[in-house]
Amino acid sequence: MDVHGTVAEGFEPVREAFVRNFEALGERGAAVAVLRGGRPVVDLWAGTKDVDGTAPWERGTAQVVRSATKGVAAAVLLLLRQRGLLDLDAPVGHYWPEFKARGKERVLVRHVLNHRAGLPVLDRPLTPEEALDPLRGPAAVAAQAPVWEPGTDHGYHALTYGWLVDELVRRVTGQGTGEWLAAQITGPLGLDLWLGLPAAEAGRVGRVGRVEGPEPAGGLRARPKRSVTEAYGDPESLTRRAFAAITPFPEQNDPAYLAAALPATNAVATADGLARFYAALIGDTAGAARLFTPETVELARAEESAGPDRVLVVGTRFGLGYMLHGTASPFLAPGSFGHPGRGGALGFADPEAGIAFGYVTNGFRKTVTADPRAQGLVRAVRDVLGRQSS
Repeated sequence: MDVHGTVAEGFEPVREAFVRNFEALGERGAAVAVLRGGRPVVDLWAGTKDVDGTAPWERGTAQVVRSATKGVAAAVLLLLRQRGLLDLDAPVGHYWPEFKARGKERVLVRHVLNHRAGLPVLDRPLTPEEALDPLRGPAAVAAQAPVWEPGTDHGYHALTYGWLVDELVRRVTGQGTGEWLAAQITGPLGLDLWLGLPAAEAGRVGRVGRVEGPEPAGGLRARPKRSVTEAYGDPESLTRRAFAAITPFPEQNDPAYLAAALPATNAVATADGLARFYAALIGDTAGAARLFTPETVELARAEESAGPDRVLVVGTRFGLGYMLHGTASPFLAPGSFGHPGRGGALGFADPEAGIAFGYVTNGFRKTVTADPRAQGLVRAVRDVLGRQSS
């Protein structure tokens, strides 16, 4: 197995876990990056650029990261709040008057980020063409009635999260989330991370597709995950309806899909770009000042929602826009915050350990929140840190 890149002394177990993903878990092409205190300690890539191809994965190969996008988009709203431009406890309708329709007057900006808005589904799913239009998705959410009393319960807003975030950003700044992100964060920091892929970068992006592989021994296919699968198989369930808010879902290798900006699901990143994004949230990286103040870091990771998720069925934990460490999506430690992408990708930060983590893959699996390949890498990082502290 040809693995390229470097690991710092002591982090060799992460390389071993990365190799196991290819040898035992069906990995085709992937990369993992870990920064500690803003400095790279793991930077590895291997396999093929395309899930069904032969061209090698290279330094700088990028992939669509699905719902790992949500953690990137959340930073935009939290930075607007940090700059005094957005009040998390204001009604969404204060910024977006059309949103008040059909009993949504008391939906707060906070509810968008903590998945308590009661709007995970659309009564009429959008077509792919409608979904890629930056105006149609928000208009559909504005016309939708909540399926539970906003603020009283939580359920994963798999796709509607993106339209809610995007329209709030647009109403406050006059720019879409992808534009603001590029101008204020990823561009200045030089990150290989895009929400709305520029045509000039399209040649770096690998083709993704479904792969199968065995679960690790004693692995992560816990009993509640079968419940998610069963719920998804029921066309009337909130689970199925939430993920079917766009029907049929766009082909994820379609250039038009990658060029659009859907803040819930279609950011494109390298592992290094995703890890450096999280490093920038919590501390200095590449000579640039941290993005989040300590107060904003605490806002991001303070528990806002916990317990049985009305969409994902399993127990989930959310801060403001970020999943938190728990059984549904284990990160490094209780203080970690980040977001997985359905089928594989993962990005997170752990301020106490000074760790920022990014993993991207071209092989999507059926996992929703805790992919065994990503989790093997996280466990290896955790074990390394444990040994170093003992």
